Amino acid sequence: MPFAPDRVIDRLRYLPADVPGRLVFTTSFGLEDQLLTDLIVKAGLARAIAFATLDTGRLFPETYDLWAQTEQRYGIAIAGFLPDAGAVETLVSEQGINGFKASLAARQRCCFQRKLVPLERALAGAAGWVTGLRADQSQARAATGFFEHDAARGLTKINPLHDWTREQVLTVAHEFDVPLNPLHERGFVSIGCAPCTRAIAPGEPERAGRWWWEQDAAKECGLHVGADGRLVRVQQPETRP
Repeated sequence: MPFAPDRVIDRLRYLPADVPGRLVFTTSFGLEDQLLTDLIVKAGLARAIAFATLDTGRLFPETYDLWAQTEQRYGIAIAGFLPDAGAVETLVSEQGINGFKASLAARQRCCFQRKLVPLERALAGAAGWVTGLRADQSQARAATGFFEHDAARGLTKINPLHDWTREQVLTVAHEFDVPLNPLHERGFVSIGCAPCTRAIAPGEPERAGRWWWEQDAAKECGLHVGADGRLVRVQQPETRP
């Protein structure tokens, strides 16, 4: 059954053979990413898969603390990729420090400079990109599979937890004593930049706390969409456990 840590560890162990070349795992230190960090280490792949994060400059203090705690706990280094200082200075001077709330275009411009540009540097030369995406995170991600072809970046995206639920991830994370962001206990389910994330109320969708002032039900920052603005869909079937 998909809901088994050993099954995910097996999926991870096959990756160097299934996707030859540089493998990069981008973590935002959320629930799924923290469990994946734990499982990557358990799979003996801490050297085979590079750990990276996008430091937008606007993360929660709790996220930075968890970054340090995670490195210490697992004996790994998580490379931080920051936005270009000049580009951010121009962005802030033109739209204000919180100008991204003025419109969807303004927010997407902020996400582009603070997240997408650093992501391109993090994935430079990579053959495979490991993420914590799950199919049930939102309607827009419902078709997320284990392997996806990211044509825009010319690499394979790997989502080892694609068929897990949040409850399953949380259960195993607690079982393995995985360090988690304390914001989760305060209702922050999906955690991104501090000014763009809020706690959700009972019954709200998992990603309702991201860019909540926008009306678009398929809100994304652009990390997981193709050139057409849509989420990348499955291009090849899962071939491993």
